[in-house]
Amino acid sequence: MSAALPLAKPSCDPAEAARIVDAFLEASMRPDPEAAATFMAPDVRITFTGGRVFSHPREATAFNAARYRWVKKRILRNDVVPGETETIVYNLGTLYGEWPDGTPFEENRYVDRFVVRDGLIVSQDVWNDSAERILTRQAGR
Repeated sequence: MSAALPLAKPSCDPAEAARIVDAFLEASMRPDPEAAATFMAPDVRITFTGGRVFSHPREATAFNAARYRWVKKRILRNDVVPGETETIVYNLGTLYGEWPDGTPFEENRYVDRFVVRDGLIVSQDVWNDSAERILTRQAGR
């Protein structure tokens, strides 16, 4: 019987990866895209719903400024998945805020998927119900 091989140590401790994501989200919700960028790798890839790709949090902030009068996250939890070379953090919750016309909204579900490697976020994928809600509003339902 052979000895078990040691498992590779993740490049980012799971608890540390969740802390990095939480700090990034806190800065993003201020919004302070420059502070948020300090938690991201220089070559980060941020992909929003609809396949919109950004390379810096300021681009995502500008997109959100056009879509919402203001928006915040009500974070429910982080699900953390450690890997050999990176740690994945799924951040789940709901969005609340105001549409550009000032109409309030809440309970808008979201999931963000972060890849954390060597202490920095290298990618973020964003999914939420905003597009569906916008279509519903436009249809008058």
